[in-house]
Amino acid sequence: MIYFKFPFDEQLYSTDHNQNINSVNFYSFDKLKQVSFEGRITSAEEQYIPTGLISSPLLQDQTHFEEETKEEYMHSLQKVIGVIKDNQLPKLVYSRRKIFRSFDEIDLKESFKNLCISYPNAFRYLFNDRDNAWMGAFSEVLGKFNKETHEFETMALAGTLPVSEEWSEKEIEEQKPVTNYIQDILTNYSSHVQQSETYDHISGNIKHLRTDFRTHIKPEDLDALIQDLHPTPAVCGIPKDFCIENIQKYEKFPREFYAGYIKIETEESIQFFVNLRCARLYQDSVHVFVGGGITAQSNPEKEWVETEMKSEAILKNLVTSYKA
Repeated sequence: MIYFKFPFDEQLYSTDHNQNINSVNFYSFDKLKQVSFEGRITSAEEQYIPTGLISSPLLQDQTHFEEETKEEYMHSLQKVIGVIKDNQLPKLVYSRRKIFRSFDEIDLKESFKNLCISYPNAFRYLFNDRDNAWMGAFSEVLGKFNKETHEFETMALAGTLPVSEEWSEKEIEEQKPVTNYIQDILTNYSSHVQQSETYDHISGNIKHLRTDFRTHIKPEDLDALIQDLHPTPAVCGIPKDFCIENIQKYEKFPREFYAGYIKIETEESIQFFVNLRCARLYQDSVHVFVGGGITAQSNPEKEWVETEMKSEAILKNLVTSYKA
């Protein structure tokens, strides 16, 4: 069962279990795993959220994972910065898990409700398919395709700071190659690509630098374009294949559906959302996935603080309890 809300839309949606169509699909970062939900998208009532989710209880955490300490994270990050400098990379995205165990029960309905209130401009979801239970909210659009007009939209999103702080050269330089990368891909599919000015994108307590793109493509090119865009430099780095290789080498845990993407198909459009600010839910733990864009100018201490700040997107909205 899945429940979700589109950006700037407080209507709750689910699927009607029609076996002839899969309207909602989650793809892992490495594109090797997929979770699909049968049926057409249909509106749902918030009071019924627990019904389908509680009928499939959360699994016990059998991973035996222990999150990285700050010292372990900073030690690995120094190695990553070394790889970036040695190979003159514009950017590489390095992530970690923050594992929360200080509870007895999770109130899924109230946690999701809090997440929806905190991030009205994000795609927000909660699902449990017996084998996986995830919750997330993020506003980066990998792609949006209008079936009637064939218009395609996407964005370059990079750089992270608290809302109150001013952009530094590090964040500005981090965002530039992301913008150039997406522009170059789009020009392979269209001769006319509109690009906006770069502006602030607010997401809860933090902000990012954002540039929007708009063009028209052939419907038969949509899947190939999405495969070219994913993973974007915002979740991977540049060049893509080299960065993926080093992500697998230096990150302590597999990303699973973190930094993958979500495909939502309606009669009018097909939308693809990047799956960031998300967590995997267990009966006895919550695995929060967080990362940051690392450059040659990155400061490990600041990168640690940034991931701690990003983890609050999920942790501050969790409603948990202790048994008496």
